[in-house]
Amino acid sequence: MTLSSIAGAFDAAEAYESEARVQAQSAALLAAQIARAFADTPPRRILEFGCGTGMLTARLRALFPDAEILATDISPRMLDRASRRLAGTNVRFALLDAGNPEMGGRYDLVCSNFCLQWIAARADALRRLSTLLEPGGRLMVTTLAEGSFREWRAACAAAGTRCVFHAYPSVPALQRDWPSGGSGGWESVTLTDRPGSAFEFLRGLKRIGAALPAEGARPDPSGLRHAMAAFDRRGEGVSYEVAFGAFRRANTPRGVFVTGTDTGVGKTLASAVLTRAWGAHYWKPLQSGLADEPGDTPTVAALTGCPAPLPAYAFSASLSPLAAAEAEGVTIDPSRLALPEVGDAPVVVEGAGGLMVPVTAEMMMIDLAALYGMPVILVARSGLGTINHTLLSLEALRRRGIPVAGVILNGPANPGNRAAIERFGAVRVLAELPWLEQVDAAAVASLAERIPPYDEAVRAGSGCGGSSFSEEEWLARIFTSSGDAS
Repeated sequence: MTLSSIAGAFDAAEAYESEARVQAQSAALLAAQIARAFADTPPRRILEFGCGTGMLTARLRALFPDAEILATDISPRMLDRASRRLAGTNVRFALLDAGNPEMGGRYDLVCSNFCLQWIAARADALRRLSTLLEPGGRLMVTTLAEGSFREWRAACAAAGTRCVFHAYPSVPALQRDWPSGGSGGWESVTLTDRPGSAFEFLRGLKRIGAALPAEGARPDPSGLRHAMAAFDRRGEGVSYEVAFGAFRRANTPRGVFVTGTDTGVGKTLASAVLTRAWGAHYWKPLQSGLADEPGDTPTVAALTGCPAPLPAYAFSASLSPLAAAEAEGVTIDPSRLALPEVGDAPVVVEGAGGLMVPVTAEMMMIDLAALYGMPVILVARSGLGTINHTLLSLEALRRRGIPVAGVILNGPANPGNRAAIERFGAVRVLAELPWLEQVDAAAVASLAERIPPYDEAVRAGSGCGGSSFSEEEWLARIFTSSGDAS
């Protein structure tokens, strides 16, 4: 299934409101769960993906009249129907591919009803969506699970024909898809619809845009007729196994994520200086190049005397984490990249290479930064070419809504480049570190005196650090906004 085919099917679903009976039941149950989850502190900002005609949106508006709600879908016509349904309210609408939500802003609640089953890379989508949450925010969704449409599947089996419906995941499989950086669980509820006949059942699916077959599956007309007859003889309803998922993002730990405009720009020196200045813990989750050097973890520990937990993965080759892992026949498990428990002290997390270095087939280093949710400190060279590289890196962070605490420049002082980066990057240069002929503990301790205290340094990154699109900019620049979704 392509994104355009899914959007086209739902664009054509003119009878969605009258036929989507189970979806309406599920929306009511999900809204009740959301109300209980936020009984003490209502959400201030809500993102709904796959809003359809606004069944859940209307309930959210009634539950939380003071909340800012952004309702999104991949189908322009669905958005148009939802905006008409919610006319006169302050709900905003935008086109969005929930499987790849490149957008700004952070939300107390990200939610969806009956959308997740249309996303092919489910685990990757959940990870990306979780990065849009505020610390302590919740991701609450429903999706079809294993056992759905079992009566129709049994009728197809009795007729000796293939069922072309999608295979839905089990609850344990869904549980495995939750991202690191929080905790989540699933529960399954059986909802039953009684369409009256196989014809009404299949026509109902088509009329709500849900009749797309599984990839590569083609119905056999003769077998379909036999399956319909078998279904009608049984006279049963249709079971929907609806899985309700709730994930809560962990509160953001004290610390920063250190990345660079390139490899070899001095991230490890900058990380050591920050670690020494703040009495922090140092952690490099992914280490490559051990065949050529002892690694950054023992180096920083020796330079600072501060704790440095071992990497989650360490590889011999001087390659990107993904390439180094593949060279050793290792698959990087994102769940192993969860931040270590370090108590109340800040943690300085050093990335590998730059923001667009691959970590897995689905995850770049920028995704890891977004997952951790900590302010980013960007390390760059001070000399020729740094303005372009630094501003491009800031732009990438800006598009993801990742907070930026500031920039550290390594190399000879260059007032012109510093001024340009601060002006055009709308970001503060926290420190300028000279190249050192000898890097030792005494030199690191001396440079640490140039670093602002932790609370002062990260204050600029507590929101978006002047280096992130606001939601309004995102809406204006990328997607349809303000309910004008037709």
